Amino acid sequence: MIDSLPPGWVLIVGALIIPLLKGKLQSAWMLLLPILGFAQLLTLEHGNHGQLELFGYQLTLLRVDRLSLIFGYIFHLAAFLSVLYALHVRDVRQHVSGMMYAGSAIGAVFAGDFLTLFIYWEITAISSVYLIWASETERSYRAGMRYLVIQVGSGVLLLSGVILHFQATGSLAFENLIGPSGDLGSAGPGVVLIFIAFGIKCAFPLLHNWLQDSYPEATVTGTVFLSAFTTKLAVYALARAFAGTEILIWIGVTMTLFPVLFAVIENDLRRVLAYSLNNQLGFMVVGIGVGTEMALNGTVAHAFCHILYKALLFMSMGAVLHRVGTIKATELGGLYKSMPWTAAFCMVGAASISAFPLFSGFISKSLILSAVAEEHLVIIWIGLLIASAGVMEHSGIKIPFFAFFAHDSGKRCKEAPWNMLLAMGIAATLCVLIGTFPSALYSLLPYTVDYQPYTSSHVVTQLQLLLFAALAFAVLMKTRIYPPEVASTNIDSDWVYRKALPSLTGSVARVGGGAWNALMATLGRGLAAIRQGLNKLYGPQGIFARNWTTGSITLRVALMLGGYLLFYFVF
Repeated sequence: MIDSLPPGWVLIVGALIIPLLKGKLQSAWMLLLPILGFAQLLTLEHGNHGQLELFGYQLTLLRVDRLSLIFGYIFHLAAFLSVLYALHVRDVRQHVSGMMYAGSAIGAVFAGDFLTLFIYWEITAISSVYLIWASETERSYRAGMRYLVIQVGSGVLLLSGVILHFQATGSLAFENLIGPSGDLGSAGPGVVLIFIAFGIKCAFPLLHNWLQDSYPEATVTGTVFLSAFTTKLAVYALARAFAGTEILIWIGVTMTLFPVLFAVIENDLRRVLAYSLNNQLGFMVVGIGVGTEMALNGTVAHAFCHILYKALLFMSMGAVLHRVGTIKATELGGLYKSMPWTAAFCMVGAASISAFPLFSGFISKSLILSAVAEEHLVIIWIGLLIASAGVMEHSGIKIPFFAFFAHDSGKRCKEAPWNMLLAMGIAATLCVLIGTFPSALYSLLPYTVDYQPYTSSHVVTQLQLLLFAALAFAVLMKTRIYPPEVASTNIDSDWVYRKALPSLTGSVARVGGGAWNALMATLGRGLAAIRQGLNKLYGPQGIFARNWTTGSITLRVALMLGGYLLFYFVF
C-alpha cells in the first residue's frame, strides 16, 4: 500500500493533525512529518504506480524516476528546514498552510498525468497564499489577492491547455510535449497554453512581477517556504515537458539579465532577493532550453543548490526583520555586532549564490555554463557570464554589506532565536559540503555525470569574474557612482497595474462619462418630445379627448377600411 501512496500525502494529511496538538508535541510532529515523507521516498521503486481509471481516463498518481526523486529529496529537506526555522511561530494556520503547500508541491513532482498535476498545481496556489496574508497588513492582503489571481489563473490556463491537448492527442500523460526540432511554434494551441501556464509560475519576463510583489510581503517564515517550492515546481514541469525547446534559451538568458538593474536600485533587501531568485531561475531555464543531458543535469543540480542557498539568504534577512523590525537597506548596517552568527550564515549564502569555488553554486552553475559552451552558444554564454557578475554584486555583496557591514545604523538587538540559527546552520553546512564534495549531488542527477568542475580553467575563470565584480562594486562605492539606497518603490512590469490601468480607467471614465451624459441628455430630449406629442393627442385638450360625433367616427372608420382593402387588392 505504501508503495502506491503518492508522496506528499504524508505532509498534507499530517497538516490536518497539527491544530489538535499543542506546544512541544506540535513542534515535534511538524518536524517528524518531512522525515516520515523522506523515509517513504526511500521505499519507492522506479516506475508508474497508483494507476486508476476515472471517468474512462487513465491517471497515474505516482511516477518514480530519477528526475522526480531528486526534486522529492530537496523538497522534503526544504520542508524540514522551513519548519525548523518557524518553530517559534505560534500561528497554527501558518503551520498548516505551509505543510500543505510543501506536500502539494511534492505530490506534483510525482504526478504522472496532467490532471493529477493540475490538482496539486492549484492546491499549491490556495495553500500558499495564507503565508502572505498572515502578515495581516493592507499591503500583504492586496499582494496576496494579486498572487492568488495569478496563480489560479496559471491553473486555469493549464487545465485549458490539457483539455485541448487531450482532444488533439487523446493522451493525458505528463511527458515531453515538444518534438526533436525544439520548435514551440509547431506545437498545438493546447501545448502553448500549458507552456504559458508553466511560464507564469516560473516567472518568465513580463509574467514575473507576482514574485517581487508577493514574497517580500509574506511573513518572516512564510517567505522561506515560498522561496523553495512554487518556482522550482515550475522548473521541474518545464524540464519534464519542454526539455530542448529552443525559445527557452532566450527566455532564460533574458531572465538572468533584466533583474540585475532592479536589484541594484532596490532598497528592500527581501525584494532584492526576489529579483535574484528570478535571475537564478534564468540559468535553470537556459539549461532546459539547451536540453542536453549535461544541461538538464545542470538545471536540476542548480535547482537543488538554489533551494538551499536562497532559503539561507531569506532566513538571514528574515532573522534581521524579526529582530530589528525593518529590512530596508537605508535603515540597516552594523548588525554584525549584534547578530554575528546570522551575518556569518548570510556570507555563506552570498558565496554560494555568487558561485565561489568550494560553495554549492559553483558546482551547479558550472554544469550549465559548460553545456552552453559545448553547444557553441557564444552569445548566451557571454550573457550568462554577465549575469553571474551581476548576481555577485546584488546578492553576493549588497545583501550582507548593507545589512551587516555598511554604515552603523546604531541598532542593537538580540541574536536570532536558536531554531532560526540551527536551520541556517544546517543550510550553510550543506552549501559548503555540496560545494566541496560535488560527487554526492552528481550521483543523484537524472543522467550519468562525467564532469569535473574543479579544473584550473573553471576555477580561474570564475575567480576572475568574481574579482572583477567585487572591484567594480568597490570603485563605484568609492566614487559615489553606485546608486544610493533610497526609500522608494521601484516599478518594473507592475507599471501596468500601478500606473497604466489606473490612468486608462480614469481616461475611460472621463471620456465615457461625458459620452454617457450626452446620450442621456439626447434620450431625455427625445422622451420629452414623445411625451409632448402624446399629450397633444391624448391630453386633456388633445384631439382624442374631444367630443366626436358618431357620423365623423363612422366616416373615419370607413376611410380606414377602404384604404386597407385598396392596399390588399393592389399589392
